[in-house]
Amino acid sequence: EKLCPLRTSIDVLEGEYFFLCFPESMLRPETEGYTINWYKENAGRQKLIQKTQRIISQMNFLEFWPAELNDSGNYSVTHSNGRQNFTIQKWTLNVLERNKSSCFNKNHLTTEIQNAGTGHSLKCSDLSVNENDSVTWYKDCKNYENETERELDFKTLTVQHSGIYTCKILISHNGRIYHSTSTIKLVVEEVGRDEEIETEIALLTTSSYVMLCVGKEEILNCTGFLGYDMQEDASLYWLINETFPEKCSDIPKNDPSICEEELKKLHLGNKFYVTRLLRIKKVRDEDLHHNFTCKLQADEAMKIKIVKLKKENARDLPVHLFTTGMILAVLLPCVLIAMIVVCVMFRVDIVLLYRNICRRDDTAGDGKEYDAFVSYLKDCASTSEEEREFALKILPMILEENFGYKLCIFERDVSPGGAVVDDIHSFIDKSRRLIIVLSQNYISDTAIYELESGLHKALVERKTKIILIEYMPISDYNFLPESLSLLPSKRVVKWKKDQSLPMNSRFWKNLRYLMPAKPTK
Repeated sequence: EKLCPLRTSIDVLEGEYFFLCFPESMLRPETEGYTINWYKENAGRQKLIQKTQRIISQMNFLEFWPAELNDSGNYSVTHSNGRQNFTIQKWTLNVLERNKSSCFNKNHLTTEIQNAGTGHSLKCSDLSVNENDSVTWYKDCKNYENETERELDFKTLTVQHSGIYTCKILISHNGRIYHSTSTIKLVVEEVGRDEEIETEIALLTTSSYVMLCVGKEEILNCTGFLGYDMQEDASLYWLINETFPEKCSDIPKNDPSICEEELKKLHLGNKFYVTRLLRIKKVRDEDLHHNFTCKLQADEAMKIKIVKLKKENARDLPVHLFTTGMILAVLLPCVLIAMIVVCVMFRVDIVLLYRNICRRDDTAGDGKEYDAFVSYLKDCASTSEEEREFALKILPMILEENFGYKLCIFERDVSPGGAVVDDIHSFIDKSRRLIIVLSQNYISDTAIYELESGLHKALVERKTKIILIEYMPISDYNFLPESLSLLPSKRVVKWKKDQSLPMNSRFWKNLRYLMPAKPTK
């Protein structure tokens, strides 16, 4: 019963542990066979709350680990046997935004007014039922005398004890630490029965202006002191430019209008108060030109206090944000440069990986029959045997059998008896690349013609791209056509014998990078 007081409207801070609950005494006697269901109103309809890691429903408790801004809304709990559905209790939950520059939210505190010379205790929130949970008290956001008890006892109050007290409880749940805070504004007054009835705008400001941010919610709290006897006919109300605001209970929750909460009567110590909240759900620019007047009428006397809203000046950038921004400003260019260097260094590997993942195929529908025409030294001189084996065996074995390419090798694929010049021209036309195996021995008439035909198509017709394989180191390129110097150097791949034989060597990666993209078999 203590943990679950009957409240229709509840305010809670974002990021804190919180729970809704109802006393077990509210359950009907015939609850056996019934199920407890929790609901949240969504677009005018009741939506069943499903259990998650953050929101947990257990019989008469609905826990939030922690509460978030979008948890605001209307909640209800029912028990049902499948045929009958009974509503046990309803709540309106308001999740307030946390004040980033303070340890408390000025719209989420209670006020306790006590007489000097008396004893008093400030009690921490009842949201934590585990007595071993860590408790810390703060006064005006500073640690208060290392107090760790749930009740802060004052044997004899003095005016100096006045201040904002915040109790913070640390709660452990599923390996994480959550917290719950409660804030009390303690006002200690000198004893005397001759004080005049006064009104007070409890907005934590001594001026007639309230500093706020346009577009945010603001709550004005007017508290009127009645004296030492409750006056049943006392009234306290708000006016906006001499006009009565609407009652909050009469307008929808999502309506952005300004509304007035119900009057509350307080008995604190031997003094009596009345208090009423004015809720500005969304401050607009035109609200800055209004007069907000609180009037207290009691004992045929009237007290008036007027406040105006003022736009808060833009705050300086907090030190931690400035430091973070400077660190990011230095790190981001470094990270960007590092990424560019990595991309340049591993460009070939990245492109091949992309082709492999996306199964990219540049050969589909281009009308070509071969992926590459291979040109190499075809003389029978013994010095060309290694090149011959490279062109006729090693290239086809790796590119055709392992990577799915189709090569055209004149000596292997062209039937003898035709016109050599016409055949070479035709097969280069049917190929997407011209692979030229270069060495100092590359001097035969046929090879030179293949080279010149390929250069013509690459540089003039722009039909076929050339890939040069430097099979043996070449010190003098004078035997090659001058137009070869126009080819980009990145299209030259160097064969390094045994070092280049493995399929995952840099030679084959560079060669595949220059070949058209084609899915690997």
